[in-house]
Amino acid sequence: MSIKRVCDENKCTGCMACVELCSQNAVQIQDDISSYNAIIDTEKCINCGICHAVCQNNRNIDLSLPIHSYQGWIKNEQFRLKSSSGGAAMALSRAFIEAGGSVCSCAFEKGVFGFRFVDSKEELNVFTGSKYVKSNPLGVYKELINRVKTDKVLFIGLPCQVAAVKNVVKDATNLYTVDLICHGTPSPKLLEDFLAQNQIEINNIKDIQFRRKAVFGISNDNKPLSVLGSCDPYLLAFLCGLIYTDNCYECKYATVKRGSDLTIGDSWGSELDIEEQKKGISLILCQTTKGEQLLESSGMQLNPVDLDLAIKNNAQLRAPSPKSKLHDRFFYKYRTGRFKQAVFYSLPFKCIKQRIKGLLIKMRIIRGGGGI
Repeated sequence: MSIKRVCDENKCTGCMACVELCSQNAVQIQDDISSYNAIIDTEKCINCGICHAVCQNNRNIDLSLPIHSYQGWIKNEQFRLKSSSGGAAMALSRAFIEAGGSVCSCAFEKGVFGFRFVDSKEELNVFTGSKYVKSNPLGVYKELINRVKTDKVLFIGLPCQVAAVKNVVKDATNLYTVDLICHGTPSPKLLEDFLAQNQIEINNIKDIQFRRKAVFGISNDNKPLSVLGSCDPYLLAFLCGLIYTDNCYECKYATVKRGSDLTIGDSWGSELDIEEQKKGISLILCQTTKGEQLLESSGMQLNPVDLDLAIKNNAQLRAPSPKSKLHDRFFYKYRTGRFKQAVFYSLPFKCIKQRIKGLLIKMRIIRGGGGI
Protein backbone atom coordinates (compact mmCIF):
# COMPACT_ATOMS: atom_id res chain seq x y z
CA MET A 1 0.00 0.00 0.00
CA SER A 2 1.37 3.41 -0.97
CA ILE A 3 2.05 5.96 1.76
CA LYS A 4 0.18 9.25 1.53
CA ARG A 5 2.22 12.26 2.61
CA VAL A 6 1.39 15.91 3.19
CA CYS A 7 4.51 17.00 1.28
CA ASP A 8 7.33 15.39 -0.68
CA GLU A 9 9.29 12.62 0.99
CA ASN A 10 11.92 13.78 3.54
CA LYS A 11 11.05 17.46 2.97
CA CYS A 12 8.96 17.88 6.13
CA THR A 13 10.33 20.46 8.59
CA GLY A 14 8.37 19.16 11.56
CA CYS A 15 6.45 22.44 12.00
CA MET A 16 3.37 20.44 13.12
CA ALA A 17 0.87 22.80 11.46
CA CYS A 18 -0.77 19.96 9.53
CA VAL A 19 -1.00 17.79 12.66
CA GLU A 20 -2.63 20.49 14.79
CA LEU A 21 -5.11 21.74 12.21
CA CYS A 22 -6.36 18.37 11.00
CA SER A 23 -9.85 18.02 12.46
CA GLN A 24 -9.75 14.22 12.07
CA ASN A 25 -6.39 13.61 13.79
CA ALA A 26 -5.37 11.93 10.56
CA VAL A 27 -1.81 13.28 10.30
CA GLN A 28 1.24 12.10 12.22
CA ILE A 29 4.90 13.10 11.94
CA GLN A 30 7.16 10.14 11.33
CA ASP A 31 10.56 10.83 12.88
CA ASP A 32 13.11 8.60 11.18
CA ILE A 33 15.94 10.42 13.02
CA SER A 34 17.59 11.53 9.77
CA SER A 35 14.34 12.84 8.28
CA TYR A 36 10.76 13.84 9.06
CA ASN A 37 7.66 12.89 7.08
CA ALA A 38 4.05 13.96 7.59
CA ILE A 39 2.01 10.79 7.06
CA ILE A 40 -1.76 10.82 6.39
CA ASP A 41 -3.96 8.05 7.77
CA THR A 42 -6.18 7.42 4.73
CA GLU A 43 -8.85 5.69 6.84
CA LYS A 44 -9.36 8.86 8.91
CA CYS A 45 -8.78 11.40 6.14
CA ILE A 46 -11.85 13.15 4.69
CA ASN A 47 -9.88 14.90 1.91
CA CYS A 48 -10.58 18.40 3.22
CA GLY A 49 -7.15 19.58 2.03
CA ILE A 50 -6.32 21.58 5.15
CA CYS A 51 -3.03 19.79 5.76
CA HIS A 52 -1.81 20.52 2.24
CA ALA A 53 -2.98 24.13 2.44
CA VAL A 54 -1.04 24.98 5.62
CA CYS A 55 2.12 23.10 4.65
CA GLN A 56 4.93 25.52 3.85
CA ASN A 57 6.38 23.07 1.34
CA ASN A 58 3.18 23.35 -0.68
CA ARG A 59 2.64 27.06 -0.22
CA ASN A 60 5.47 29.57 -0.18
CA ILE A 61 5.42 32.69 1.96
CA ASP A 62 6.71 36.02 0.66
CA LEU A 63 10.42 36.63 1.28
CA SER A 64 11.90 40.14 1.37
CA LEU A 65 15.35 41.69 1.39
CA PRO A 66 16.32 43.58 4.57
CA ILE A 67 15.68 47.32 4.53
CA HIS A 68 18.06 47.86 7.47
CA SER A 69 20.93 45.86 8.94
CA TYR A 70 22.49 46.33 12.37
CA GLN A 71 24.75 44.76 14.91
CA GLY A 72 23.90 45.43 18.51
CA TRP A 73 23.14 44.24 22.02
CA ILE A 74 20.86 44.60 25.00
CA LYS A 75 22.10 47.38 27.26
CA ASN A 76 21.53 45.41 30.46
CA GLU A 77 24.92 43.74 31.01
CA GLN A 78 23.47 40.93 33.12
CA PHE A 79 21.05 39.85 30.40
CA ARG A 80 23.73 40.25 27.76
CA LEU A 81 26.14 37.92 29.54
CA LYS A 82 23.43 35.27 29.95
CA SER A 83 22.47 35.37 26.27
CA SER A 84 23.93 33.36 23.40
CA SER A 85 25.15 36.46 21.56
CA GLY A 86 24.04 40.05 22.16
CA GLY A 87 20.71 39.39 23.82
CA ALA A 88 18.58 40.77 20.97
CA ALA A 89 15.75 38.30 21.59
CA MET A 90 15.63 39.24 25.27
CA ALA A 91 15.62 42.98 24.52
CA LEU A 92 12.84 42.62 21.94
CA SER A 93 10.78 40.36 24.22
CA ARG A 94 11.05 42.57 27.29
CA ALA A 95 10.04 45.67 25.36
CA PHE A 96 7.15 43.83 23.71
CA ILE A 97 5.74 42.66 27.04
CA GLU A 98 6.21 46.13 28.55
CA ALA A 99 4.00 47.43 25.73
CA GLY A 100 1.26 44.98 26.69
CA GLY A 101 1.98 42.11 24.31
CA SER A 102 2.91 38.46 24.83
CA VAL A 103 5.82 36.43 23.49
CA CYS A 104 5.79 32.90 22.08
CA SER A 105 9.04 31.01 21.68
CA CYS A 106 10.87 27.74 22.38
CA ALA A 107 11.39 26.51 25.93
CA PHE A 108 12.65 23.24 27.41
CA GLU A 109 10.15 21.80 29.88
CA LYS A 110 9.61 18.27 31.21
CA GLY A 111 12.00 16.74 28.70
CA VAL A 112 10.43 18.42 25.66
CA PHE A 113 11.61 21.30 23.49
CA GLY A 114 8.22 22.88 22.93
CA PHE A 115 6.72 26.35 22.66
CA ARG A 116 4.95 28.43 25.26
CA PHE A 117 3.40 31.86 25.62
CA VAL A 118 4.79 34.32 28.17
CA ASP A 119 2.98 37.43 29.40
CA SER A 120 5.44 38.69 32.03
CA LYS A 121 9.10 39.71 31.89
CA GLU A 122 9.88 37.47 34.87
CA GLU A 123 9.09 34.37 32.80
CA LEU A 124 11.32 35.23 29.84
CA ASN A 125 14.33 33.33 31.20
CA VAL A 126 12.74 30.09 29.94
CA PHE A 127 13.60 31.22 26.41
CA THR A 128 17.26 32.07 27.08
CA GLY A 129 19.98 30.28 25.13
CA SER A 130 20.31 28.44 21.82
CA LYS A 131 18.56 25.10 21.31
CA TYR A 132 20.60 22.76 19.12
CA VAL A 133 17.71 20.41 18.45
CA LYS A 134 14.36 20.45 16.66
CA SER A 135 11.64 22.05 18.75
CA ASN A 136 7.97 21.14 18.62
CA PRO A 137 5.41 23.95 18.02
CA LEU A 138 2.40 21.65 18.43
CA GLY A 139 -0.36 23.52 20.25
CA VAL A 140 0.81 26.97 19.17
CA TYR A 141 -1.26 27.60 16.05
CA LYS A 142 -4.81 27.56 17.38
CA GLU A 143 -3.83 29.69 20.37
CA LEU A 144 -2.07 32.16 18.08
CA ILE A 145 -5.17 32.42 15.90
CA ASN A 146 -7.23 33.31 18.96
CA ARG A 147 -4.71 35.62 20.62
CA VAL A 148 -4.04 37.86 17.63
CA LYS A 149 -7.73 38.66 17.32
CA THR A 150 -7.42 40.96 20.35
CA ASP A 151 -3.77 41.04 21.48
CA LYS A 152 -0.33 41.59 20.04
CA VAL A 153 1.93 38.52 19.93
CA LEU A 154 5.64 38.31 19.17
CA PHE A 155 6.61 34.91 17.74
CA ILE A 156 10.32 34.01 17.82
CA GLY A 157 11.41 30.81 16.10
CA LEU A 158 13.29 29.18 13.27
CA PRO A 159 12.60 30.43 9.72
CA CYS A 160 10.56 27.33 8.89
CA GLN A 161 8.49 27.81 12.04
CA VAL A 162 7.85 31.47 11.22
CA ALA A 163 6.79 30.41 7.72
CA ALA A 164 4.36 27.88 9.21
CA VAL A 165 2.90 30.50 11.56
CA LYS A 166 2.41 32.97 8.72
CA ASN A 167 0.76 30.32 6.56
CA VAL A 168 -1.72 29.58 9.34
CA VAL A 169 -2.27 33.01 10.94
CA LYS A 170 -1.66 34.98 7.73
CA ASP A 171 -0.47 38.57 8.02
CA ALA A 172 -2.52 39.38 11.09
CA THR A 173 -2.08 42.97 12.25
CA ASN A 174 -1.27 41.84 15.79
CA LEU A 175 1.32 39.22 14.77
CA TYR A 176 5.02 40.17 14.90
CA THR A 177 7.68 37.68 13.86
CA VAL A 178 11.39 37.20 14.49
CA ASP A 179 13.32 34.37 12.86
CA LEU A 180 16.77 33.07 13.75
CA ILE A 181 19.71 32.51 11.42
CA CYS A 182 19.72 28.71 11.47
CA HIS A 183 22.33 26.15 10.40
CA GLY A 184 19.95 23.22 10.71
CA THR A 185 18.50 21.07 13.49
CA PRO A 186 18.62 17.37 14.40
CA SER A 187 15.84 15.12 15.65
CA PRO A 188 15.43 15.24 19.46
CA LYS A 189 15.76 11.44 19.41
CA LEU A 190 19.51 11.86 18.83
CA LEU A 191 19.89 14.03 21.92
CA GLU A 192 17.79 11.64 24.01
CA ASP A 193 19.95 8.72 22.86
CA PHE A 194 23.19 10.60 23.51
CA LEU A 195 22.06 11.48 27.04
CA ALA A 196 20.87 7.92 27.67
CA GLN A 197 24.33 6.62 26.73
CA ASN A 198 25.62 8.89 29.50
CA GLN A 199 23.08 7.44 31.96
CA ILE A 200 20.99 10.62 31.85
CA GLU A 201 17.22 10.56 31.45
CA ILE A 202 16.08 13.67 29.56
CA ASN A 203 12.80 13.77 31.51
CA ASN A 204 14.80 14.24 34.72
CA ILE A 205 16.69 17.29 33.44
CA LYS A 206 15.37 20.63 34.64
CA ASP A 207 17.39 22.76 32.22
CA ILE A 208 19.71 22.36 29.26
CA GLN A 209 22.10 25.09 28.16
CA PHE A 210 23.67 24.21 24.84
CA ARG A 211 25.47 27.45 24.46
CA ARG A 212 26.40 30.47 26.52
CA LYS A 213 28.82 32.85 24.78
CA ALA A 214 31.86 30.87 23.54
CA VAL A 215 31.22 27.93 25.87
CA PHE A 216 29.32 24.93 24.53
CA GLY A 217 27.95 22.15 26.66
CA ILE A 218 24.92 20.46 28.12
CA SER A 219 24.19 21.22 31.75
CA ASN A 220 21.65 20.34 34.40
CA ASP A 221 20.94 23.09 36.94
CA ASN A 222 24.29 24.64 35.98
CA LYS A 223 26.10 21.35 36.66
CA PRO A 224 27.91 19.98 33.57
CA LEU A 225 26.65 16.67 32.26
CA SER A 226 29.54 16.31 29.83
CA VAL A 227 32.84 17.95 29.03
CA LEU A 228 32.28 21.63 28.33
CA GLY A 229 33.39 22.89 24.97
CA SER A 230 33.08 21.40 21.50
CA CYS A 231 34.79 18.30 22.95
CA ASP A 232 31.24 17.14 23.62
CA PRO A 233 30.36 14.56 20.89
CA TYR A 234 26.84 15.92 20.46
CA LEU A 235 27.96 19.51 20.03
CA LEU A 236 30.84 18.45 17.79
CA ALA A 237 28.45 16.54 15.50
CA PHE A 238 26.08 19.50 15.45
CA LEU A 239 28.73 22.11 14.68
CA CYS A 240 30.14 19.96 11.87
CA GLY A 241 26.69 19.63 10.29
CA LEU A 242 26.56 15.85 10.62
CA ILE A 243 23.20 15.33 12.23
CA TYR A 244 20.60 17.70 10.78
CA THR A 245 17.47 16.22 9.23
CA ASP A 246 17.45 15.94 5.44
CA ASN A 247 15.18 18.93 4.81
CA CYS A 248 17.69 21.30 6.47
CA TYR A 249 20.26 20.71 3.73
CA GLU A 250 17.77 22.02 1.19
CA CYS A 251 16.30 24.80 3.32
CA LYS A 252 14.68 27.49 1.17
CA TYR A 253 14.93 30.02 4.01
CA ALA A 254 18.74 29.97 4.14
CA THR A 255 19.01 33.19 2.17
CA VAL A 256 19.29 36.90 2.80
CA LYS A 257 15.63 37.21 1.77
CA ARG A 258 13.55 36.55 4.88
CA GLY A 259 9.93 35.85 5.72
CA SER A 260 9.94 37.59 9.12
CA ASP A 261 9.76 41.15 10.42
CA LEU A 262 13.21 40.79 11.99
CA THR A 263 16.04 38.29 11.70
CA ILE A 264 18.58 37.81 14.50
CA GLY A 265 21.76 35.79 14.89
CA ASP A 266 25.46 36.08 15.71
CA SER A 267 27.33 39.02 14.26
CA TRP A 268 30.25 37.02 12.92
CA GLY A 269 33.15 39.03 11.53
CA SER A 270 32.24 42.12 13.54
CA GLU A 271 34.65 45.01 13.26
CA LEU A 272 33.59 46.44 16.63
CA ASP A 273 35.85 46.57 19.68
CA ILE A 274 37.14 43.15 20.79
CA GLU A 275 35.78 43.69 24.31
CA GLU A 276 32.29 44.16 22.92
CA GLN A 277 32.72 41.01 20.86
CA LYS A 278 33.61 39.04 24.00
CA LYS A 279 30.40 40.21 25.66
CA GLY A 280 28.36 39.19 22.63
CA ILE A 281 27.02 40.99 19.57
CA SER A 282 23.84 40.20 17.66
CA LEU A 283 23.22 40.67 13.97
CA ILE A 284 19.77 42.16 13.33
CA LEU A 285 18.16 42.36 9.89
CA CYS A 286 14.96 44.37 9.51
CA GLN A 287 12.56 43.52 6.68
CA THR A 288 9.36 45.42 7.50
CA THR A 289 7.84 48.46 9.18
CA LYS A 290 6.76 46.14 11.99
CA GLY A 291 10.42 45.24 12.40
CA GLU A 292 11.31 48.91 12.60
CA GLN A 293 8.71 49.37 15.34
CA LEU A 294 10.17 46.45 17.30
CA LEU A 295 13.67 47.90 17.09
CA GLU A 296 12.60 51.43 18.02
CA SER A 297 10.98 50.18 21.23
CA SER A 298 13.71 47.65 22.14
CA GLY A 299 16.16 50.11 23.68
CA MET A 300 19.07 48.14 22.22
CA GLN A 301 22.43 49.55 21.31
CA LEU A 302 22.29 49.47 17.51
CA ASN A 303 25.16 50.05 15.09
CA PRO A 304 24.61 50.00 11.32
CA VAL A 305 26.44 47.18 9.57
CA ASP A 306 27.05 46.67 5.87
CA LEU A 307 24.65 44.02 4.59
CA ASP A 308 27.23 42.54 2.20
CA LEU A 309 29.62 42.09 5.14
CA ALA A 310 26.88 40.36 7.14
CA ILE A 311 26.15 38.02 4.23
CA LYS A 312 29.84 37.30 3.77
CA ASN A 313 30.26 36.29 7.41
CA ASN A 314 27.03 34.29 7.76
CA ALA A 315 26.96 31.34 5.39
CA GLN A 316 23.28 30.62 6.06
CA LEU A 317 22.37 34.01 4.61
CA ARG A 318 23.69 32.62 1.31
CA ALA A 319 22.80 28.93 1.23
CA PRO A 320 21.78 25.96 3.39
CA SER A 321 24.38 23.95 5.25
CA PRO A 322 25.99 21.51 2.80
CA LYS A 323 25.26 17.83 3.19
CA SER A 324 28.52 15.93 3.07
CA LYS A 325 29.20 12.23 2.69
CA LEU A 326 30.03 12.24 6.40
CA HIS A 327 26.31 12.70 7.13
CA ASP A 328 25.44 9.37 5.52
CA ARG A 329 28.52 7.82 7.11
CA PHE A 330 27.37 8.94 10.55
CA PHE A 331 23.82 7.63 10.22
CA TYR A 332 25.02 4.32 8.76
CA LYS A 333 27.19 3.76 11.83
CA TYR A 334 24.62 5.19 14.24
CA ARG A 335 21.92 2.76 13.13
CA THR A 336 24.25 -0.15 13.79
CA GLY A 337 25.99 1.14 16.90
CA ARG A 338 26.08 4.00 19.39
CA PHE A 339 26.08 7.78 19.08
CA LYS A 340 29.62 8.40 20.36
CA GLN A 341 31.08 5.68 18.17
CA ALA A 342 29.24 7.05 15.14
CA VAL A 343 30.70 10.53 15.75
CA PHE A 344 34.23 9.11 16.11
CA TYR A 345 33.73 6.96 13.01
CA SER A 346 32.76 10.06 11.02
CA LEU A 347 35.17 12.60 12.54
CA PRO A 348 38.14 10.64 13.96
CA PHE A 349 40.75 13.41 13.76
CA LYS A 350 38.46 16.07 15.19
CA CYS A 351 37.44 13.72 18.01
CA ILE A 352 41.07 12.99 18.91
CA LYS A 353 41.87 16.71 18.80
CA GLN A 354 38.93 17.55 21.06
CA ARG A 355 39.75 14.77 23.52
CA ILE A 356 43.23 16.21 23.87
CA LYS A 357 41.70 19.64 24.29
CA GLY A 358 39.38 18.26 26.99
CA LEU A 359 42.33 16.88 28.91
CA LEU A 360 44.16 20.19 28.68
CA ILE A 361 41.07 21.97 29.99
CA LYS A 362 40.82 19.56 32.92
CA MET A 363 44.52 20.11 33.66
CA ARG A 364 43.86 23.87 33.47
CA ILE A 365 46.57 24.28 30.86
CA ILE A 366 44.08 25.99 28.53
CA ARG A 367 40.67 27.55 29.02
CA GLY A 368 37.50 26.01 27.59
CA GLY A 369 35.72 27.69 24.70
CA GLY A 370 34.22 27.34 21.27
CA GLY A 371 35.88 26.21 18.10
CA ILE A 372 36.38 22.83 16.50
